[in-house]
Amino acid sequence: MRKAVYSQVQISSPPLAGPWLGHACRLLLSLAAVILLLGLAACQPDTGRVSAEPAQAQGLWPELERIERAARARPAEQAQALQKLYGRTAPGSAERLEVLSLRGAMAGRLRDRTMLDPILIELRNWPLAEQRPGAEAVAGLVQAAYHLNQGQLRDAKKTLQSLNEDAVAKLPDRLRYRISALRSVVLADSGEFDGALQSGQEAMRLADRLGQGWRRAMALSDMAWVYHRAEQFERARELSKTALERARQDPDPETLNAVLTIHGNVFADHADATISQKSYAEALEQARLAGGEGMQALSLGNIADYYLRRGDFAQALKLAEQALPLAQRQQMLSAEVLALHNMGIAKIGLKRVAEGTQDVRMAIKIDLDQGAIAYAADGWAELGKYLEKAGDWAGAADAHHSYRRLIDEVLRDETRKSVLEAQESFDAERRAKDIELLARDNSLKTEQIRAHDLQLRLWAAVAGCVVVSAVLLGLAYQRIRRTNEALKHSNESLQQQSERDPLTGLSNRRHFQKAVQRLTPAGGLAATVYLLDIDLFKRINDQHGHAAGDSVLIEVARRLRAALREDDLVVRWGGEEFLIVVPEREADAASLLAQRLLDIVGSEPVVHGDKRVAVSASIGFASFPLGPHELVLTWERAIDLVDTAMYVAKAHGRNRAYGVQGVESKTEAELLQLMPRLEAAWQEGQAELVTLYGPDSQREAA
Repeated sequence: MRKAVYSQVQISSPPLAGPWLGHACRLLLSLAAVILLLGLAACQPDTGRVSAEPAQAQGLWPELERIERAARARPAEQAQALQKLYGRTAPGSAERLEVLSLRGAMAGRLRDRTMLDPILIELRNWPLAEQRPGAEAVAGLVQAAYHLNQGQLRDAKKTLQSLNEDAVAKLPDRLRYRISALRSVVLADSGEFDGALQSGQEAMRLADRLGQGWRRAMALSDMAWVYHRAEQFERARELSKTALERARQDPDPETLNAVLTIHGNVFADHADATISQKSYAEALEQARLAGGEGMQALSLGNIADYYLRRGDFAQALKLAEQALPLAQRQQMLSAEVLALHNMGIAKIGLKRVAEGTQDVRMAIKIDLDQGAIAYAADGWAELGKYLEKAGDWAGAADAHHSYRRLIDEVLRDETRKSVLEAQESFDAERRAKDIELLARDNSLKTEQIRAHDLQLRLWAAVAGCVVVSAVLLGLAYQRIRRTNEALKHSNESLQQQSERDPLTGLSNRRHFQKAVQRLTPAGGLAATVYLLDIDLFKRINDQHGHAAGDSVLIEVARRLRAALREDDLVVRWGGEEFLIVVPEREADAASLLAQRLLDIVGSEPVVHGDKRVAVSASIGFASFPLGPHELVLTWERAIDLVDTAMYVAKAHGRNRAYGVQGVESKTEAELLQLMPRLEAAWQEGQAELVTLYGPDSQREAA
């Protein structure tokens, strides 16, 4: 379901080399300090702080707060109300800034780019130059919110990281509150829970300063969700209870709906399932009281998802069908996508496979049309899992191929952006060093002029200070060199971390895309590829808990490393899937390794506390170029082929491996036509497959 340290190091100065020299230098430095302070006092710039917040009881502010609280229920209607208020605000005023901020947030919620663009243009061309950095920070806020609603998490994070912190610090508290709250959500979704908690705590402090109970309730609720994402479930539930109590003290339907929804989410895996159910039901009632059809649609979607998780597909379908027209009337695309997706999955669960697949594909198309590629990829992944459960193996394979194509597109785009960012960072570092050298040169020239003016009276002091300056410059140079070395090592460490899966320690997709280049001479893969999927992993999570599932992933990763050589590439490909690439291409060696992988994964249960969790795997594999015609494939198409072989293994009972030893295809286009019907092609003699069995599986010929 979609849900919509700073440490200061004190450095001591080295002791001076004698009392007279120390006195002379202190005299010179004192004179310089006086001159510097006078100069600074004369040219002190305006702070550029955006106008202090007017009293809440005056002007437009009560109406703006009312709109902000009501925006979740009726964003399109409140956006129109804000457009009317816009004409009553003066250019460059705090009221104008607030109107644009709120309207930008609604554009993000509605995923309406045509509404957002004029807002960004006005903020970035703010009429008062001294306030422009603050207005640009607000533009970053609404831009990041739009990215998040589009499922573009990386872009949202990058936008927030680029905000001018000095400008943010001068913004009114309500705007700083929104920035901190959004940062908390984005960092939590990125898995950076320490930063998410710090931003959430800042949002709570600002909510307290604003003296508005509903903001405090929302901040507490957001913190509960961060703790839940960090798997601190008890702490999450405690905070959610506190947030709900606070929301009931200053109630409005919109706030209660949001807090109750999070309450339902954090109690979704609780032993008492009625807590989550009742929370979702009350959230729906509050949405109805607010009169927001889009909010009702989202609440119905949450309840439908609750019933999907429990296998009650008929009730889930009923609720999703109620949600769809509400979302469409409000033109709320996120709610419409959720309703269509839930409808489709429920129909597949009810064996209405073709109809359900069509609904899910329609939801995916909406996401793709809006540029929400990550959400579309998630949609393909879930469609594939449910089609697999329904026995539609061809449809499941097609869905998973579509998922991989989108994920590859996201990965390529992220890699391209990373290269551009790295180049930009390098250029910025060079510019900073040039500026530093220029400033140092100017400083030396200034000191020379000053020394010339004072040389008759303070020649000894100048001489002494030159010596000390030389020593200090030498120390500074050494420190800069050490800092640069530390920065280099830090960058190398960060690069390594960015290419590692944090749970298993295996390589991730980013590292794979770099490493696979050495195995693809002239664009074609020359290696043996294995795709391994842990069988019934969702059942492991449902029966034993997500912590046990994590233990299984960690142990399987350890076993795979033990079965492979150091120069073999093993990647956590996503979820419970692992990709293995080895340089050897002999068919016999490939089959021997596949058998070893089956045996080492499934030979012993995984121990988690006092539980022994049985584990097995399904594997697809092939050696490339592919015989008998030595068909050369890109690594993307090679993975598609072994992915199809893996799904054949699942279709035949799991805990086994299927290897593609040859196909009667001479071109990639012919292979793409053959892949969806790989098993039929095998029976017809157009493909040669080998079957291997894992521990305790039935030894029957395929």
